[in-house]
Amino acid sequence: MLNIIWFTLMMSGLIVAFATGHVAQVTNGLWDGAKSGVEVAIGLVSIITFWLGIMKIAESARLIEGLSKLVKPIAKWLFPSVPESHPAMGAIIANMSANLLGLGNAATPLGLKAMEELQKLNPTKDMASDAMCTLLALNTASLTIIPATMIGLRAEFHSKNPADIVLPTLLATAIATTAAIILDRFYRHRHQVNHPCKGYAK
Repeated sequence: MLNIIWFTLMMSGLIVAFATGHVAQVTNGLWDGAKSGVEVAIGLVSIITFWLGIMKIAESARLIEGLSKLVKPIAKWLFPSVPESHPAMGAIIANMSANLLGLGNAATPLGLKAMEELQKLNPTKDMASDAMCTLLALNTASLTIIPATMIGLRAEFHSKNPADIVLPTLLATAIATTAAIILDRFYRHRHQVNHPCKGYAK
């Protein structure tokens, strides 16, 4: 579906460009956009490498383990239907920890892994489970303590104070995450009232 949407947007843009005589501007925009994309991607390599190195040091210092221990009780409360010993819980905790540190590039594959494991627990394969909806809501809101990726992007575009967004990001994501949890609980309760079920298959 997304491919169809993107294709439609691009084709409609090209048609309008031909109709209005702005083909040259569209062509220049394509080349400039491609060039900027490559430059930003290369510039982010050093920043991502730096933060991955910091994560590795934190892991060796057992700080990541400590963060995971802090996140685990919250994860158990947010995902009561997921067995504590199941691989899905480990992936969820790792995903939440990466999001807290603003490492979107690391959080995405962990989130996909968590979804894959949650699907194994899902008794209704053609419908998202409560836990899957909760994980999606949390990833969308994504409480972030250190927005490492965004700080890197701001630095790449020569911001005078790249870290100025730390407090606003923390406040915004805290509010968004709180709202996501409240709405998730509300709709989960309403769904269970209207469609009572036994939950995950054992």
